Amino acid sequence: MILIALGANLPSAAGTPKDTLRAALASLGARGITVEWQSGFYLSEAWPDPTDPPFVNAVASVRTALSPAELLRVLQEVESEFGRKPGPRNAPRPLDLDIVDYEGRIEHGDPELPHPRLGDRAFVLVPLREIAPDWRHPVTGRTVDELISEIGPAKLTPPRD
Repeated sequence: MILIALGANLPSAAGTPKDTLRAALASLGARGITVEWQSGFYLSEAWPDPTDPPFVNAVASVRTALSPAELLRVLQEVESEFGRKPGPRNAPRPLDLDIVDYEGRIEHGDPELPHPRLGDRAFVLVPLREIAPDWRHPVTGRTVDELISEIGPAKLTPPRD
C-alpha cells in the first residue's frame, strides 16, 4: 500500500483548499497514479502558528509503478502546478503532498520512508485510519489506533463548505 498525505490551507487556481485537494488527486490520476481510496477531508489547526488559516487534510492510497523517488518528484511537480513555492517549513501553502508509507519500505534517502513525523500527526493518522484501519507503522509495528492514542485526542473536524 502506498499512502499519500494531502494538505492545503491557502486557495489555489483550483479554488478553496478542499477544491485544491480534489484537483490534485485528479492531477495524480492524469499522471498514471491511480487513487484507490481517499479519506474524507478534515480541518486541522495550523502549526506552529495557529493564527494561520486552518489546513484541510486527507490521505489517499495510490497505486503506481513509480519508485519512491520518482513518485516524490511527481508530487513536487503537482505542488508547483497548484502554486506552491519554496518557503519556510510549516508556512501556509496551497498544497502539500507527502509520501507517508510506500509498501512498508524503510528507507533513509530522499524520500525518507516511512515519513519521519508520521507518528506525531493526528491530521495524517486519523484520515489514514479511515482508509487503512489495519495499517501498522513499518518501523515500530504499532497500529494506527495505538499511534493515535499515544498523541492524544485529535482536534480535527470536517471542513465546512
